[in-house]
Amino acid sequence: MTTAPPATPAPRLARPGRFLLLAGGGVCLLAGLDASLLLLGLPAPVSLARLADLHGILMVLGFLGTVIALERAVALRRRWGLLAPACLGLGGIALLSPAPLVVGQVLLVVGCLALTAVYAALWRRAQEVTVLVQLLGAILAGCGAALWGHTDVAVVLPWLVAFLVLTIAAERAELARLAMPSGAGEQLLALSGLLTVGVTLSLLWPTLGGPVFGLGLLAITAWLSVHDVARRLIHSSGLPRFSSAALLLGYGWLGLAGALWALGAVPDAGGGPLANHPAAYDTVVHATFLGFAISMVMAHAPVILPAVLSVRLPYRLVLWAPLAVLHTGLLIRVTGNLLGGGDPLVYQVGSVLTIVAVLLLVLTAVYLVATS
Repeated sequence: MTTAPPATPAPRLARPGRFLLLAGGGVCLLAGLDASLLLLGLPAPVSLARLADLHGILMVLGFLGTVIALERAVALRRRWGLLAPACLGLGGIALLSPAPLVVGQVLLVVGCLALTAVYAALWRRAQEVTVLVQLLGAILAGCGAALWGHTDVAVVLPWLVAFLVLTIAAERAELARLAMPSGAGEQLLALSGLLTVGVTLSLLWPTLGGPVFGLGLLAITAWLSVHDVARRLIHSSGLPRFSSAALLLGYGWLGLAGALWALGAVPDAGGGPLANHPAAYDTVVHATFLGFAISMVMAHAPVILPAVLSVRLPYRLVLWAPLAVLHTGLLIRVTGNLLGGGDPLVYQVGSVLTIVAVLLLVLTAVYLVATS
């Protein structure tokens, strides 16, 4: 009787290559922040003809998509998984280049398809419900990337929001699985199905799909608020308290976005009391992508960055600075939108503070890594 040889360990992904891939997402981040200055009517370092129109795609797929795909590729430990972050980062950079717009669009679609393949491989390895939720999110991201360029941004918006919400919710479930009751993952999968129905309806029947999507966001926010250990760890100290504060603040913003979406704040998303209300729409977009998504990045950076780049990012009190600036700026922006009818000065002050917060996060992370 022969004995099977031991399995060969999966090859480690070279750290310089991971830094290079992350740099692609960093370029998209800086370009997206530059585009936000252009949209605000403020001086910006770079003024490309189509840069302002690329703001949302650069931030969601170019930056956040690259970061998510890189973290999942490292978890998979297969070199082909690097195709996902490579294509997403290069897709964002191609959008900034003189190349035809379709080049960047194709690269983004390929990157989303590669990310879907990464999740499929992770599912075959562990067969966890949370991976199915993330797989569904990647599929929706691919559909959104394919739709972009052929329709309005408001139509693509639910697909991109669903991608981030499902990915983050599933990762929170993975990190807190020991503290969650039996069946919590199946509940999240069911809620993900509801959100997907809302996404589909928003494309086919916007009047019905918008409110359904908003209710789906509210349901997932409630699920996160009930099951996440952040409710208990907020009373601790150090890194657990910081991460919990960022998480709970993010859930609050996501709940606000879901409520406004259910009321018809997104154009063509229904005939609710906020239909065609520009200030409410702006609040929905930035409550989701800044208040929720960027806050999640801040919460997980001290854990995810060391795992992805094999560097130390120790907790220090200075990490509270970008978190405080982000939510202060967003609160000023939203207050100006909802109470002041989109007052230009309040709107710009709040928006600039959120840009400063993101840059401050990057500088803080670089400083902590360099001095650790």
